[in-house]
Amino acid sequence: MSVALATIGLCLLIVASAHGQGTPAKQLLSEQAFKNVTVLKGIPVDEFMNTMGFISASTNYNCADCHVEPKTEGDWSAYAQETPRKATARKMILMVQDINRNNFAGARVVTCYTCHRNLQGAPKITPSLAEQYGEPPTPDPNEVDVRRQAPDAPSADQVFDKYLQAVGGSQKAAAITSIVFKGEYQGYAEPMAPVDIYVKAPNQRAMMVHTDAGDRTTTFDGANGWIAAPAMDKPFPVISYTGGDLDGARLDAVLSFPAGIKQVITRPLVGSSSIDDKDVAVVQGTANSGRSSIKLYFDKQSCLLVRQVRFADTIIGRVPTQVDYSDYRDVAGAGVKLPFHVITTWTDGRSEVQLTSAETNVMIDAAKFNQPPPPVAPK
Repeated sequence: MSVALATIGLCLLIVASAHGQGTPAKQLLSEQAFKNVTVLKGIPVDEFMNTMGFISASTNYNCADCHVEPKTEGDWSAYAQETPRKATARKMILMVQDINRNNFAGARVVTCYTCHRNLQGAPKITPSLAEQYGEPPTPDPNEVDVRRQAPDAPSADQVFDKYLQAVGGSQKAAAITSIVFKGEYQGYAEPMAPVDIYVKAPNQRAMMVHTDAGDRTTTFDGANGWIAAPAMDKPFPVISYTGGDLDGARLDAVLSFPAGIKQVITRPLVGSSSIDDKDVAVVQGTANSGRSSIKLYFDKQSCLLVRQVRFADTIIGRVPTQVDYSDYRDVAGAGVKLPFHVITTWTDGRSEVQLTSAETNVMIDAAKFNQPPPPVAPK
């Protein structure tokens, strides 16, 4: 099992300037936010961070394999120091860009992952989370590509209708307008921490993880998304979501409500695969109101949603995020089943949420979904 990245991804070609910078209203680009940017220019901070996870997944390295490790936790200036591997990584990124430009008319046919981690078969351009975190199944269900509707497959609406029936019925699902969850959160190589999650229909969500170093907060207000985290987690106290990360924040908000299932995806096609030896229907399409490719997996026996996989595009390749749902429980007073166990896996981290309670149709302060303030360390 490869080492996940708990904070910033490996092979940070450039490194954060002073942590004390506040996040301005306008999204910072990589060369504005980080020192010594020579290759990965013109991309937002969140995409830049995703490229680090992509390189980690491709090389099976972690941060310290390419960077000088900080002597003090949260001191991002140490990552600015030059190392031979960082210099080599810059050259190889340019080499891959040249290969695609000169041989494939600029299409992304080759990525870092193609040579560094693909051991057999046709070249792959997207990291496999199953391979990064363990032995991948054959075939990896995340790699199933539904290019046309399978002749014997149900329509996407039929899959969604069965899901709504399985959770308690479309009428009861539609009656839920807000939910407050409480539970426990555990990040990769982190201690357990209390978590509060607030969701409001149709598409607002806030999650506050109360860590010893301060709250780690992610919010989506229906149009914009942010993450605020302690210095030990991120190079800036608040980072705005863009591109695939913004699509992901919207998707997580909408999928918090079973009734939103038909609003999350456009141009859906249905195929099939298996997860843990259980047959699943795979609904593949494009994120509604976005451009990211997404896949939804429904257990053919229970008809429940058991996984979503989404892909955020970066300057060097697509980065997958996988969310697994289990432990569906009846929510008191709602007559609807919701997943109480959620595992999220991405190229530079992994988190597990075990919910302990869910309260529906409660008043939630609209400010919960605003851009969060920089976290303050507990006294």
